[in-house]
Amino acid sequence: MRCGALMLGERMHGEHCQNGQHGDAGFDVVAHLCGARMPVTLGDLVTAPEFGLRMVWPTLDDGPDPRAMGGPGRAPEGASDSSEQTALPRVLATEVAWVHSSDLPDPAPWLEPGQLLLSDGAQFAGDRSERFAQEYVARLADRGLIGLGLSEGIVHDRIPDAVVEACRERGLPLLSVPRRTPFIAVIRYVADILARDRRERLEWSLDAQRAVARAASSSGGLGATIDELERRLGGWAALYDAAGRPLPFGGAPAEHADQVELLVQRTLTTPRPNRRHSLGSDEAVALERIGTSAHPLGVLAVRTTAPFDPAANDLVASVLALASIALEQRRALDLERRRLRSGALELLLSGRLDTADRVAAPLWGTAPDGPLRVAVAPHGAESAELLDALEAAAGDRGWTFFAERDGDLVMIADELGMRTVRSLLSAHGVRAGVSGRVDAATLERGLSEAAAAHTASRAAIGEYDDLVGDGLEGLLVASGAEGLARRMLAPILEADADPARTAEGASLEDTVRAWFESGCSWDRAARVLGVHRHTVRTRVARAGVLLGRDLDDPTDRAEVWLALRLLRRD
Repeated sequence: MRCGALMLGERMHGEHCQNGQHGDAGFDVVAHLCGARMPVTLGDLVTAPEFGLRMVWPTLDDGPDPRAMGGPGRAPEGASDSSEQTALPRVLATEVAWVHSSDLPDPAPWLEPGQLLLSDGAQFAGDRSERFAQEYVARLADRGLIGLGLSEGIVHDRIPDAVVEACRERGLPLLSVPRRTPFIAVIRYVADILARDRRERLEWSLDAQRAVARAASSSGGLGATIDELERRLGGWAALYDAAGRPLPFGGAPAEHADQVELLVQRTLTTPRPNRRHSLGSDEAVALERIGTSAHPLGVLAVRTTAPFDPAANDLVASVLALASIALEQRRALDLERRRLRSGALELLLSGRLDTADRVAAPLWGTAPDGPLRVAVAPHGAESAELLDALEAAAGDRGWTFFAERDGDLVMIADELGMRTVRSLLSAHGVRAGVSGRVDAATLERGLSEAAAAHTASRAAIGEYDDLVGDGLEGLLVASGAEGLARRMLAPILEADADPARTAEGASLEDTVRAWFESGCSWDRAARVLGVHRHTVRTRVARAGVLLGRDLDDPTDRAEVWLALRLLRRD
């Protein structure tokens, strides 16, 4: 007589451990072990010498002994390529979630996928038909069981052929359990391993949580936290900001960097993104959004080869919480720094240099006494990437200060620092204007010059010095004033286009231009045009009337002359 009922929330249904039969053991244990890893395999049970279990299917009685395989999942030497023998390693590598024992005619309602069922086979005794065996095995297979173990030498001297055939048809592994092996021993064997694994995972989890907490409170802060996560999970981890840019904490390997960044962008912009993505081969990346879909703070990417177990998930969740706090603080700090920069800029522009120096110097250094230049980029140029680049460059080469003002990005630097500023603006495709040389007391003038250079220049980086070299006319040309000149001179241009006017000789435009180029001398203009000086007077007077300008007035005369020069350029 054998006893093996494991009384763990079992449903006995009136069956008792008597007459060599086993009760229904351990139906509620799965709930207790839910979430734990499953380190026990069918191969572990078959190769355990204390049990003497034997595979009946997929290995037949006269097939190779699975215990001679050298461990689960390894094919025996000299094995043939039959479908049964090639399936054996895969079967033996199947993980066991739990082991039950029951002789009920239909135990399926109390079973869960991934479990192994042991039975004395009493349900197959008497006049049970072959159809009963087929339906019984079908119910177990449909329930997701990984195998059926039947005793030999108690109810049946050997496993009924109908059961063997039914298992073969439904692909359900079938094991033979010797008479001497109590089911409770197999159940306790699996339970002990699962319990030990749960204990080890709990200890690992507690140790990892403590390590991450210590890292977060260290001087390394968020960087040390990500490093600790990498060590604990045995793979790389990377942190990205709300714009999808990698932060200097951890990092994806070069071969996956672009792919991961693309996946991060999708995670940030998709309301319910997938959390796990394949990177090819057996490698994948788990992406966890930090913050909400409406206000994301960033994304944590962690390399994985399999879905995380609960302990690893808990660790990642802890790191996410710490990263969320750190990134929120970083965002708030960045906002305050931007406000502080804007305030310091206003102090500089208002001439309160001593106050500005006390405010800004501890963070950005004291402005040099030598010449400075001011650069202005229009509204919308202050991208996070450019601001980060300017922040990194400040103090690297020369002195650089930048701040936002009325939506524009204002940069102040010495000569060396401004070279870096120009390079960064060009690299980010930002148009800007750069002033001439100023000093700390004349920054307001530099701001005006930079704004004028940006407005007037056709170059991506407009230089005020270049505009000054071309004079006022150059400034007007650079600002696109030719169109204004054409509109101003339109009345005489339209008059010159009249065929009747063309027949009279030189146009009004040519006459006025010749007059200006002759120093406003009627006689010299007449000789240039080959007409009488009274004709020149008449035409110039007519042009003044059409233009609505008094050409005897120096101001009107200068405007018309400048318009003619711009029209010639056009």
